[in-house]
Amino acid sequence: MSGFPWLLVDQNSDDGELVIAACSDIDGLFVDAPQPPVERYSLLGCEPAGRLRDACDGFGSDWLGNIGLDAIHPPHSKHPAHCWHCAEELLDITVLGARPSLLGSRLLDVTLEGRLRIEELARADRAPEADGYLLVGVTSHGEEDFGSCREVDGVFRNRPAPPARGATLIGCRPEPPLQRALDALARGGARRRRWIQASIFSVDRDGTAVGMVGAAIGAEVAAVRPSRLGAGLVDVTLEPTYGDAIGAPRPTGARSVWHRWRAGRPDVVGEWAEYDADMRHEWAGVALAHHAHGRPDRPSGATYHLAGRHITDVEGFFCAIGEAINGPGGYFGWNLGALHDCAGGGWGAGPGFRLVWHDSEVARAHLVPGYDRRWWTPAVTMDDLVGYLADSNVDVDLR
Repeated sequence: MSGFPWLLVDQNSDDGELVIAACSDIDGLFVDAPQPPVERYSLLGCEPAGRLRDACDGFGSDWLGNIGLDAIHPPHSKHPAHCWHCAEELLDITVLGARPSLLGSRLLDVTLEGRLRIEELARADRAPEADGYLLVGVTSHGEEDFGSCREVDGVFRNRPAPPARGATLIGCRPEPPLQRALDALARGGARRRRWIQASIFSVDRDGTAVGMVGAAIGAEVAAVRPSRLGAGLVDVTLEPTYGDAIGAPRPTGARSVWHRWRAGRPDVVGEWAEYDADMRHEWAGVALAHHAHGRPDRPSGATYHLAGRHITDVEGFFCAIGEAINGPGGYFGWNLGALHDCAGGGWGAGPGFRLVWHDSEVARAHLVPGYDRRWWTPAVTMDDLVGYLADSNVDVDLR
């Protein structure tokens, strides 16, 4: 597959991993995800508590952050009384106003503005069977009681699904599985015979193929034409059947990160510092894809030095700790859950190590309380990270 930077690989083949195609490019792999739109909601028959109560009374901030709607199921329901399967999360919420409710004395109807976190497989188009909702504030330190309401308006409704995105394999050399799909297209065969499913691999210049975490193609071959990129190569148009043709696409700027790594693993610390938070997150993801599994951990109790000069966001912290443990381009988590898993061993450092955090005042100045509109969550602060490391049996020495 020399000379082709992308491979499509069927990892569920009975014969093991099976290459479907080699490609010069994949149009549709690097696209920016749409942001959830701003909407208005109403909490009807609301008995507010905590900061929601203060906002309704005009004594506190009208911005609340995230609010979880925890459905209260009636006794005859097959669901438990409080069922997380029927919970929804409102994001970046601001209280616009409150007025007396017709649903009960001393109850309020509260108008909110914000966004709805819609999971791909649950679009919140139908209200659950519920006797009301518990209102739960979502903070970096746990849950916060915002009271309850009897009904909600504006949350559970049909929303137009974004148009499914197709993809094109550019400068493609089909291997037998894709060729069979192309042959089925040529003879007008059944759609199922034109279906391909594959994981996406990037090929480094030394020939090493590394999987893009979570990135995969599931689509039907819809058209084919000769490619301008070389004799015998084709451009293959893929049509989505269920959702997008490419799952978990990367932001447009991530192409440059993958291109950089294709030239070879970084050999100096801090090369990621030039990137913004989105691309730093991608850098950590590429580091994960290139992580060498199977190497023994260094012994427990070892000391590692974290270069903190460029930790101006939490994504920079994950890049920096990856390098502190595993050298330039190293990986040691790219979110808090992954960090905890790595600290438990198997990722380069035996559990119970010491981390000397140099130039920690940089992170102290930048990783402060607030709201992260990249992830629509409360911001991860310096104190959060230090506490999380301590809980993971890491002794942190701030310098």
